[in-house]
Amino acid sequence: MCLILFAWNSHPRYRLVVAANRDEFHRRRTRALSRWSDDPVIAGRDVLAGGTWMGVHAGALNRVAMVTNVREGIAQRSGVRSRGALPVDFLLGGQSPEEFARRAAADAGDFDPVNLLVADSGSMWWMTNRPQPTAQRVTDGVHGLSNGALDSDWPKVTDGSERMAQLVSADAGAGSSVEPYLDLLADQHRPAADRLPDTGVSAAFEADLSPIFVNMPGYGTRASTVLRVGYDGHGEITERRYGWRGRRRGTTTIRF
Repeated sequence: MCLILFAWNSHPRYRLVVAANRDEFHRRRTRALSRWSDDPVIAGRDVLAGGTWMGVHAGALNRVAMVTNVREGIAQRSGVRSRGALPVDFLLGGQSPEEFARRAAADAGDFDPVNLLVADSGSMWWMTNRPQPTAQRVTDGVHGLSNGALDSDWPKVTDGSERMAQLVSADAGAGSSVEPYLDLLADQHRPAADRLPDTGVSAAFEADLSPIFVNMPGYGTRASTVLRVGYDGHGEITERRYGWRGRRRGTTTIRF
C-alpha cells in the first residue's frame, strides 16, 4: 500500500473504515483479493514473496493488518524478509496489536523501510522502522498514512484525510455504496509543487508520485481497496484492480 486513509472508532456502525491504494510495478505478479486456500486470510497476494499489503483474518473477527513502504530516495531492497510477511504474521498470530507492533519495532532491522498498521477489536497500533523504530497506539479519529510518517503533511495524506472524514460522516452504514470511497481513491489530481515533500527523489518523480491515484508508465496504483469492519467484527472488503495506464481490470467484494 502507498496510501491508507482510515477512520478508527469514528462511525456509528463501523469500528474501522479503510480506503487504500496499493502502488506497485505492473510487471510484479499479484493475485486478486480472495479467501486464501492455505491460510484463514482474506487478502490480495504478492506472487513473488507470498505476503500481502492488506488483509483480514477470515475467522478471528476484527483482526486487520496493512503495510506501506517508507520512501527514502530510490528504493533498494536490502531487507532479509519481505515487508508483506508482517501483515500475514499478525493475522495468523495470537499477539495483541501492541505486542506485535512492539516486537516488529524491536526487529526493525529485518525489514526494508516500512509502515505497519495492526488492529483487533480493542486497539490499533502503528509501527515504523524509519527514521527510527517506533510503535504507537492510534487514537480515535480519521488518519492518513502514505510513504512517510502517520498523519504527515503530504498533500495526499492531509487532503485525503479531510475528504475521508466527509465520506465517513455521510456513510449510512450497512448496505451503503463503497463507490464514493473508490472515487476518492481514483483521484489523479496533482498538488502544487510547493506542497510536496522531499523524499530524496527528483522533483519530477515526486510530482508523478503525488496524486492519490498514481498513473505512470510501468508503475502506478494496482488496486484500490475499501474495508469496513463493524463493531461486531463482521464487514466487507472490496478491491478494484487496475492495469496499465489505469485501466480497470475487475472488482471483487468479500463479506465476512
